[in-house]
Amino acid sequence: MHDYDIYAIGAALVDTEVEVTDNFLAEHAIDKGVMTLVEQPRQAELISSLKKHGSTLLKQSGGSACNSVVAAAQLGSKTYFGGKVANDNDGRLYADDLTQAGVSHAFSPADHGVTGKCLVMVTSDAERTMNTYLGVSDEFAETEINQSALASSDWFYVEGYLQTDDHRTAVVKSAVEFAKQQGVKVSLSLSDPFVAQLFAGNLKSVIDDGVDLIFCNKDEALAFTGADTIEQAAETLKSYTKTFVITDGANGAIVFDGDSLAQVPGVKAKAIDTNGAGDMFAGAFLYAITSGKSYEKAAQLANQAAAKVVERFGPRLDKADFESLEIN
Repeated sequence: MHDYDIYAIGAALVDTEVEVTDNFLAEHAIDKGVMTLVEQPRQAELISSLKKHGSTLLKQSGGSACNSVVAAAQLGSKTYFGGKVANDNDGRLYADDLTQAGVSHAFSPADHGVTGKCLVMVTSDAERTMNTYLGVSDEFAETEINQSALASSDWFYVEGYLQTDDHRTAVVKSAVEFAKQQGVKVSLSLSDPFVAQLFAGNLKSVIDDGVDLIFCNKDEALAFTGADTIEQAAETLKSYTKTFVITDGANGAIVFDGDSLAQVPGVKAKAIDTNGAGDMFAGAFLYAITSGKSYEKAAQLANQAAAKVVERFGPRLDKADFESLEIN
């Protein structure tokens, strides 16, 4: 019997989410629809400019893998999150948020630097644009891996964003090797088209002789495999992973359970904010398969959860939202 269904690692970032106009992005020369790493002064300048506009800022613990395990925990999974925070107000907010969400964690806060922050800017077309200052999450190290908790988990979930430098990639690689030795199943999210393209070498070194499950969206699948079509990408992914899911927005998801490929239709949604849709999908999917559901059933549930989260502002759902999901 495992202590945890899912042990996840990722960049521990406090998300500040705000609605902006396309003009705001253009005025500040921000690349729309992608995640850009920025320095702290640049982020502070953007936030103060938004405050001058009287924008409402929603602030909470975030980062991709964190959002996924919070969703899984709310659905009923036993989850653990490992990341790096600083000994500051944001670091405390982060730990408190996880405790409230029922996610186990044991941070050793850095006594220097600041907790990482992600400014999530959402435009009226529901597109999300992120400017991230990694702060101390850039120093993610072996000490952030709780080996006894990891060894006692069913699944190990890793976000691709951790592989954007060689130091963190080495830490992740050794954690993945440890998980495999312990018989823990390994799942990896490709996170972002720019990660899948620019850091494909790092991702492949972590995957090594193969993982159990890869999550990606269509753009990430094409960027990672270099394929021209989603069908070609699906074929190529089979050489890296036993199973995979490729999400494609309103078109739903392509799932491969190790035996057969299935197309699971999307769920209609009136999107106002796509931030967190992929994270929600991964969290709900992992909850479902650790509860013994088939990949198709897991994707049906995950599509429902993702459709609900895009109709909300912010990457989370509340208890009533989860209770309204049809889990069969």
